[in-house]
Parts: sequence; C-alpha cells; structure tokens
Amino acid sequence: MSHSVADRPLLALLLRLLGIGGFAAMAVLIKLADDTGVHLLEIIFWRQFVSVPIVLAWAAMAGGMHLIRTDRPKAHAVRAGYGIVGMVLNFGGVILLPLAEATALSFSAPIFAVILSIVLLKETVGSWRWSAVIAGFAGILVIAQPGGNDIPLFGAMVALGGAFMIALISIQIRDLGRTDHPVAIVFWFAVATVIVALPALFFVHEPLTAQQWLLLLGIGITGTWGQVLITLALRYGTVSSVIVMDYSNLIWATLLGWIVFSTVPPVTTWLGAPLVIGAGLLITWRERVLSRQRAAIVQGAGGT
Repeated sequence: MSHSVADRPLLALLLRLLGIGGFAAMAVLIKLADDTGVHLLEIIFWRQFVSVPIVLAWAAMAGGMHLIRTDRPKAHAVRAGYGIVGMVLNFGGVILLPLAEATALSFSAPIFAVILSIVLLKETVGSWRWSAVIAGFAGILVIAQPGGNDIPLFGAMVALGGAFMIALISIQIRDLGRTDHPVAIVFWFAVATVIVALPALFFVHEPLTAQQWLLLLGIGITGTWGQVLITLALRYGTVSSVIVMDYSNLIWATLLGWIVFSTVPPVTTWLGAPLVIGAGLLITWRERVLSRQRAAIVQGAGGT
C-alpha cells in the first residue's frame, strides 16, 4: 500500500495552523457568549450538538457511515467522560482568564503527558524529559504567579486542570486510534456529550437572544472546524512534525484578545510562556528521537 498521502508536510502544517486558528476563534466566541450570560453547560451542549451533523457529513465524504462504527463502546464512554470534564475545565479557563494566559497554560499538556506516561504506561523518563518538565513548571509558576494579582489563581488552576485532561485524553485517543477511525472518535464524543448535557439544560437554560444563538452556532462551527482540520493534518504529517503549529495559538490569542477584549498580556506571561513552549517542544523532539531508536531496534531484530 502506498503511503504517499502522508508525505505532504507543508499541507499538514497549513491544515494544523488553520485548525488552531479555528480553536482560537472558538475561544473568543466562548468569552463573548459568557459575557452575554450564556451558561457554561449550554455552551458545551451546543458546541457538540452543532458538530454532530458536520461530523456525519465528514464521514460521508471520507468514505461512508461505516467509519463511525465501533466495537469499543466502553472505551468511547470513558473517553467521553474525561472529555466532558476536559471541556468544562478548558472552557472555564478561557472564561476566567485573559485569552493569552489561558492559552499559555494549556501548553503545559505535554508536561503532564510525561508524568502520566510514568504513572499509567510505566515508561522510563530520562534527563532530557525531566529537564523539560522542570523548566515547564517553572514557566507555569511565572505565568500563574501564586500570590500575585495579575491573573486569578483559581482561573489558573482551572486552566492547568484542563491541560492535565488534554494529556490524559491524548493517551486514550492514541489507544482508540489503534482500532477506530478519527471520525468515530470525534462523533461518539459529540453524541455522548449531547446526551449527558441535555438534562442539565432544563436547569440552566434561559431564553436566548438572536445574538446568543449566533454565538453558540459560531462556537459549534469553529470548534468542529478546528477539530476536523487538526485531525486531517495527521493524514499528511506526523504529530511530531505538525505540533509546532499548536503554539501559534498564543499569537492568535494575543492578537484576538487585544482586538476584541483590549487585553495585553503582562510581562510575566511573555517570560513564562517561552519556558512552557520550549518544554513542550523539547518533549516532542525527545519523543521523536526515542520512537526512531525503538523502530531501529525492532527493524534490527527483524533482520537477524
């Protein structure tokens, strides 16, 4: 079978960049919806509800409805449970913090992924990745400034909780990806979220204005756009080759935060963010080196 479809690195980078732009636009719309009084649970419900028909259309164009079939409903249920908690924390971080700070703290996900790989996967972590973890947490402390006044500590903790969930979910998605198509993973998460969040709407829903409906529709469209494009990027490039584009989100967040909300990140964010981003890039580079070494060992063993 030809693997030429995966050999388009520039297209992969462009798709990832546009996908991250979609998530940045969604974050702006989430803050605007919250400012108008829309409840967080309602935002989450409509974010996923709007994505269901879009993902079904994606499945139809990608090869047919059989792509959403799964033999692992329990694994999808666990992924959905973690995903819902992750959405609450990540959306909460966006609501509670300025966009740039929420985005910078979300970059700590690779740091948590290293720790989870030790606890859950029993991996051995060497000095390179431990150094990245230490540098990354130093950057988090600079941004969050425990005891400082620039950003609320509770908001920082919520955003860090969201980053932890991203790391935990990434391990699950990696496992689900061994057996299920990306369309199925996105679809069943959306369906599960809609089912879980629907009863909550009876307690939090209030009549919405036309502006609020447009904001919720925009959240669903931009969020799904981001999800689809970053998934498609992995058809044409590896995670390690496109992950650098994820850090463009800080540029999007800073620019949009300035244009829409007239907020400019304090000096501490500019000092701490490079440490967190550098840690994430170092971890990604080291993972790539180790995966190549493991592949070489396997290939060498197969040739003996």
